[in-house]
Amino acid sequence: MSAPGLDSLPTLRESLEAHGLWAKKAFGQHFLLDLNITRKIARLARVGEGDHVIEVGPGPGGLTRALLETGARVTAIEKDERFAPLLGELAAATDRLTLVFGDALKSDEAALADGGPAHLVSNLPYNVGTPLLIKWLTGPWTPASLTLMFQREVADRITEGPGEDAYGRLGVIVQATTKADRVMDVPARAFIPPPKVDSAVVRLEPRADRPAPERLDALQAITAAAFGQRRKMLRASLKALGGEDLILAAGLDPQARAEVISIDGFLALADAWRARR
Repeated sequence: MSAPGLDSLPTLRESLEAHGLWAKKAFGQHFLLDLNITRKIARLARVGEGDHVIEVGPGPGGLTRALLETGARVTAIEKDERFAPLLGELAAATDRLTLVFGDALKSDEAALADGGPAHLVSNLPYNVGTPLLIKWLTGPWTPASLTLMFQREVADRITEGPGEDAYGRLGVIVQATTKADRVMDVPARAFIPPPKVDSAVVRLEPRADRPAPERLDALQAITAAAFGQRRKMLRASLKALGGEDLILAAGLDPQARAEVISIDGFLALADAWRARR
């Protein structure tokens, strides 16, 4: 379903040239102009008519157009005000796009969602992708779903499990709060300008049994200590938090290293630490 007026818009490349815009390295910008790719991301997000989507870093609006084509209502948060005229043309072509100019790290998504559910779909700026993800997974507002593009190595850290090379603190936090799936790889050549690394799209579905805020705070403290010295045994890396007694109380081996501990194991450590505070 195409939104009224969208078909009459110039191509993304034409719009960028008309406004003299280019990607800004300081904002981690790499433009995705291939509508076949952005439409696939919109399909993977499983959003449609009646859904509310929050998009961070729309830039020239390639993914925004694809999301609007689904019939969804989009709130786009953009830090770079150079895109205001270009995005304004897109907003003028539909009544389902709201533009917010500001820093997504400081945005109040609950207010933007206006009390209802909202899906996060974004080709995230490389330099703030991880901090934004942690904010969304550990903050007071829970998105309905998250379909996000990251650098491939970050996608690996999000989705890999115990014993795998990229498994670490980020993966524990993500997998304790969501069901995480890597759903699409995107080569560097798909972007303008091409970044030095490939990218991947990850879809996250919040878990019904996600940890309560107090438990999540404890999990963050435990994983920060454990993976801060990931090559050390737990009895050494967690010494300041309770050491061997804490680890035994969680039913784990004090000689194990963080990289082999399961999500449930870290949650047990968080519970044991909370019980002792």
